[in-house]
Amino acid sequence: MKNTLLLFSLILIQLSVFSQTIDKSKSMVYFKIGNMGISNVKGTFSGFTGKVNFNPNQLESAKIDVCIDASSINTKNKKRDEHLRSEDFFEVVTYPTICFTSDKITKSGEKYIAQGKLTLHGVTKTIEIPLTFQDNKLTSFFTLDRFDYKIGEDTGTFMVGTEVEIAINCFLIP
Repeated sequence: MKNTLLLFSLILIQLSVFSQTIDKSKSMVYFKIGNMGISNVKGTFSGFTGKVNFNPNQLESAKIDVCIDASSINTKNKKRDEHLRSEDFFEVVTYPTICFTSDKITKSGEKYIAQGKLTLHGVTKTIEIPLTFQDNKLTSFFTLDRFDYKIGEDTGTFMVGTEVEIAINCFLIP
């Protein structure tokens, strides 16, 4: 019985050592999307919540479960941001969060791949997000098709591009 309790305690300690909290003051999601085919609109989302359990040596127990406040979108243009929050695009009143929950994380060369479910604008899809991990910071670069998530479908593609480039800097507090 003592051995079982000791083993259980060691496992809990091991898991808690690698459970990290997101540093909300530093973490950010950046995006870039085409605008009228001649320029790009750049912006950010802030307002992270969630938890990360990431130890490169124990990927079998790694987990990412994060949400972003959709209303935190910022393109440095108040009128455009209000339009993006509206029913034409993100519908933040109906869909207030953008969430990702990993199912598994694997190593691929020098990078990691987080496979899981992204819920955006009421649509949930399984995606793979490439990650790098260094100095308690997860970084990622990938592309999403906004039509896959029914965002701005009525706006067409002339004014607003279809492909959205995403960059994530997620700073973790051990």
